[in-house]
Amino acid sequence: MLCFLLNRDKEMGFVRKHLSADGLHRAVRQSLYKEELPECPRSDISWQDCIMTGLAIFGLKFPSLLQFDKHKADSVIRRNLKNLYHVQTPPSDTCLRERLDVLSPRHFRRAFKTIFAFLQRGKVLDRYLYFGKYYLVSIDGTGQYSSDKVKCENCCEKHHRDGTVTYYHQMLGAAIVHPDERVVIPLAPEPIVKSDGDNKNDCERNAAKRLLKDLRREHPHLKAIIIEDGLASNYPHLSLLDSLNLQYIVGVKQGDHEFLFDWIKHAKAHDVILNKEKTKHTFRYVNGVPLNDEHFDYRVNVMEYWEEKANGKKQYFSWVTHLEITGENVFELMRAARARWKIENETFNTLKNQGYNFEHNYGHGNNNLCSVMTMQMLLAFLIDQTQQLCCGLYQKARQKMGSLRSLFEHARVAFQWFVWDTWTQFYEMLHDPEAHPPPNGFGSISHSVID
Repeated sequence: MLCFLLNRDKEMGFVRKHLSADGLHRAVRQSLYKEELPECPRSDISWQDCIMTGLAIFGLKFPSLLQFDKHKADSVIRRNLKNLYHVQTPPSDTCLRERLDVLSPRHFRRAFKTIFAFLQRGKVLDRYLYFGKYYLVSIDGTGQYSSDKVKCENCCEKHHRDGTVTYYHQMLGAAIVHPDERVVIPLAPEPIVKSDGDNKNDCERNAAKRLLKDLRREHPHLKAIIIEDGLASNYPHLSLLDSLNLQYIVGVKQGDHEFLFDWIKHAKAHDVILNKEKTKHTFRYVNGVPLNDEHFDYRVNVMEYWEEKANGKKQYFSWVTHLEITGENVFELMRAARARWKIENETFNTLKNQGYNFEHNYGHGNNNLCSVMTMQMLLAFLIDQTQQLCCGLYQKARQKMGSLRSLFEHARVAFQWFVWDTWTQFYEMLHDPEAHPPPNGFGSISHSVID
């Protein structure tokens, strides 16, 4: 019945009240009232107006704060900010940077949790269940900013042999993924900051501790399988996952685990060979193997996998897990493990290459501005992904435009030229401007720009 309703909504362009742009932006605004935001007596502009203005910039994919500020004085844009983003008094770009710089990225976690709860209540997440009861949560880090001049107190630093220093920001991202779903559901990311360590491994590990503890605190009953790369296959990290009651499938490399691979070489292993869709899948697995000699009593289940395509191309992977490996589930365990790449392909690559301008420096600030703006960009991405899953009008508008970039470009034009009462009205026009023409009297624009 649920699949029928979702397909019907998609075919007919129905709008789900809480899972469309109107409901989602309203929910974000309301979640901000529950946050204990710092006092800022120097401005009569509310924190909510500053945050929602930032969300508008990233939601509409303006390439810079300056470009947005140039158009913001226009009465059409101010009215759209009020109607669509619930902004009463939009700040200038300078005010926006100054105010957001003193916020903590943690002030945005409630908004992510609110949208996640909407997805749960709407039964949307049912399609992401794996093995009937788990969600696959892919975690990985990515770079977002680098400079040899501009820095803040939270910048990580890389000291080169020639005495120069590179200042950079990284982010540890997390998303619910599924091998059969192209749409990912991003969770609140965790900024990687200077205090996390002096090298990449320490930085990601320390940020992962915060991310995982927050995940369990905010979603205490969520049954999840964490999927990560080989950096995570160490005893402290795996034991943390155990303590948080989180399952895992984590990459493991022979060069980092000589003891483990030497053990399974001499163990009685199970072999499975499957031929599917002109691809040969060969598995070798052993349950109950010591992770290493230092933590001999900590046992894991190990799976090796060889893939051979019809054209002769071969690949090899290996993972450890606490899930029991059997001949019946080995193929699905492999598919779950390889879904880890979706955080790179469907999340980071989309943010970097499909119009979100992830690596653009919107403003660095002295404290948290870079990280706060990253949270806003990921929140805008979550709203887009939710609409792609649940809003028939958004789906039809995107299908008409042919690409995300084209959709965002047309959306910016429509936002700057016409006043809209609701997002529903906005996407109706983008999908079918002849049946739902733009409002009259607020500028003029030819259908060739929209079509």
